[in-house]
Amino acid sequence: MAFDVEHLLRLWTDPLPEDDGTAGAAFRELYTDPVSVNGVPLTAADLVARARTMQAALDRPEREVLAVADAGDSVAVAFRLAGQHVGPLDVPIGRLQPTGQRIDVRIIDVLTLTGGRISAVWMVADWLSTLAAVGAVRLSGPAGQAS
Repeated sequence: MAFDVEHLLRLWTDPLPEDDGTAGAAFRELYTDPVSVNGVPLTAADLVARARTMQAALDRPEREVLAVADAGDSVAVAFRLAGQHVGPLDVPIGRLQPTGQRIDVRIIDVLTLTGGRISAVWMVADWLSTLAAVGAVRLSGPAGQAS
């Protein structure tokens, strides 16, 4: 049976139940508790908090699955996440305050499955063009010239 990638992405973009216990149970359907994310153990409560932050940060979120490679106990998912940036968002350079601009991020998650649930995630996201578009970083051209 193939892993349900759409169900996974809906956890992160669709509104969660208001009750943290119910929201945590929704994450425990798909994730072990704790789950290793880039080598850091996170509980279901941690995932709920992260998802709530993401959902508050993006208005009218859009998700698009670009590719899935399912090897049974390992699934790689490349996807796009976009939306209007209306709330604080944690990014690699820190907390990005709302810009009101549209952001568009490409992400690759490599999921390890244990007993049908995600037990580890190695994730990488391409934030550079998004951060440049909202003025959080400045790209330079050849020899340090601003582009």
